[in-house]
Amino acid sequence: MSASRYRVKPTVILPTYNEAENVRPMSEALFGLGVPDLNILIVDDESPDGTGRIADELAVEHPDQLHVLHRTGQRGLGRAYVDGFRWALAHDADFIIQMDCDFSHSPSYVPQFLEQIEHYDVVVGSRYVQGGRTDEDWGWGRWLLSWWANSVYTRLILGCRAKDATAGFKCWRQETLQGIDLSRIRSQGYVFQVEMAFVTERLGYRVLEIPIYFEDRRMGHSKMTMSVKIEAALRVWEVRRRHRHLRPCDRLSV
Repeated sequence: MSASRYRVKPTVILPTYNEAENVRPMSEALFGLGVPDLNILIVDDESPDGTGRIADELAVEHPDQLHVLHRTGQRGLGRAYVDGFRWALAHDADFIIQMDCDFSHSPSYVPQFLEQIEHYDVVVGSRYVQGGRTDEDWGWGRWLLSWWANSVYTRLILGCRAKDATAGFKCWRQETLQGIDLSRIRSQGYVFQVEMAFVTERLGYRVLEIPIYFEDRRMGHSKMTMSVKIEAALRVWEVRRRHRHLRPCDRLSV
């Protein structure tokens, strides 16, 4: 794989909470892609299962490519990603990839993301564009709920074009995250993904959704409970109220 196909150093951000079984295999899979100058940032929220300790071991094994951010105090997916984005921007990452550590997002898509980001402001791994799929074990009920929440409910309330508004597998340009102004983003749970998608569209950034296969986590336990889903659905209205007046002229100048 030619280094000329990539800019300086893409950085993958992996937020973790109790991912001791996955963090090493995921890191090894990412490094195994052969992407030049790939960096990994593990953002751990004081996992009681020892994820942070394993991450530190990996940082010793890959001192120039793997880094660990140990977060204390207020936790949450949104805060973890915003802190990770800020770290990546401060370390001059040109492309920032966000993904889950549980293999529901396959590392094999990363090279495709990096090819497409040359022409867009953000590339999104989507379950609901043509060619996208979810795990066969989901069943029709779970699939229908997720599809309705993304392709009907969220799009209807926010007017988003994105077919997978809760997608958590994305590749951002440095300039896009800077222009969004991360201080605008306040969501802490899974609605964080919706807020980022809505703000991105309101500010007029070029978004490409590419189809992915979304696999159920291989090991560990999902944090996506029914109460979390209901809270996310209700907070979509808050996202609309907060950002509905944004225009491309509101991008942060850097």
